[in-house]
Amino acid sequence: MRLRRSPVPWERQRPTWRDASPAVISAALKRAQARPSGNWYVVGASGDVPAGRPLGRVVDGAEIVLWRGADGGVRAGAGACPHLGAPLKDSRVRCGTLVCHWHGLALDGAPFAGWEPFPVHDDGVLLWVRLDRVGGEEPLERPVVPARPDPAAAVPAVCTVVGRCEPEDVIANRLDPWHGAWFHPYSFVDLTVVGAPEAEEGDDSFVVDVSFKVAGRAVVPVRAVFTAPEPRTVVMHITRGEGEGSVVETHATPLGPDASGRPRTAVVEAVVAASDRRGFAVARAAAPVLRPLMRAAAGRLWRDDIAYAERRWALRSTGRFPG
Repeated sequence: MRLRRSPVPWERQRPTWRDASPAVISAALKRAQARPSGNWYVVGASGDVPAGRPLGRVVDGAEIVLWRGADGGVRAGAGACPHLGAPLKDSRVRCGTLVCHWHGLALDGAPFAGWEPFPVHDDGVLLWVRLDRVGGEEPLERPVVPARPDPAAAVPAVCTVVGRCEPEDVIANRLDPWHGAWFHPYSFVDLTVVGAPEAEEGDDSFVVDVSFKVAGRAVVPVRAVFTAPEPRTVVMHITRGEGEGSVVETHATPLGPDASGRPRTAVVEAVVAASDRRGFAVARAAAPVLRPLMRAAAGRLWRDDIAYAERRWALRSTGRFPG
C-alpha cells in the first residue's frame, strides 16, 4: 500500500477513448468466441448446493436440478420430472436420492424412467454443468477451468448478478480494461493499459497497471493480465504487486429470454484471493467474515458493469452499436 502523492481529479485524468479501439475489443471477443467450451456452463458456486436440498437453475432455457448424493458429490440433470413434469427443484432429497414431491419418483443420478442426467463438475469453487444440446459443440471431458492459487492457501468468494444482455456483452465489457478508472473511480485509479493484442492477431492478453483504492489517498498498485480462455469466461490474474497470484474469474451464463423476450445472462464472478505474506494466514482464518465483503465489492462493480453490458446489447439489438 502507498499514498498517491499528487492525486488527479476524475475529470483531469488522461482520456482513454482513443486507446480503447473498438476493432481491438471486437477482434479479441471474436477469438474468444471461437475457442472451445466443450458445452460446459457455470451454474453457481460449489457451496450453492447444500446437503439435503436440491437447487434449480436454468441455462439458455434448459431447466436443471442439482443435488448432493450420499457420497457428497453433486448430481445434475433435467429439472422436470419425466412423469408429469413436476419441478424437481422443489422436491426432497433423502439419503442422497432426489424424490419427486408429486408422486414419489426417486432419482439417484443415473438415467431412469426417461429422466436425463447431465455431466457435472465441481472444481471446489464453482459448479459446471455440461449441456450438449444447448452448446452444440464437441463435448469436452472437463470444463476449461483457469489456473488458480492453491485452494488451501487462498480465500475464494463468488458473486452472481443477472442482466438483460447476452454473454458476449459481458465478455466485451471485460475485454475493455480502458473503462476502469473512468467508470469505477471509487475502486480504480491511475489505470494504464501497457499491453493489448492487435486487431488482427496477438496473444489476446490485456496487461494493465492499476491501483486499487483503499481509503483517501491510500492505494494498492498491481499489474493485472486479462485473458479469455473460452467463449464465456474472462480471467484476471494479478501478476505483480500485493496479492500476486490472485485470480478473478468472470463467467457469463445465458439464462434465456425474460417475459418481454429480452435475453438474460447470469454473471458468476469468482474471486480467489492469495498472498505470500505471513499475515495472509490471518485473512484465511477470517474467511467467513471476508467473503461477504469480497462479494459486496464485486457486486458494486457489477452494478456498473452490468449496465455497460445491457447498454451494449440494447444498441446491438437495434442496429445502433457504433463498435
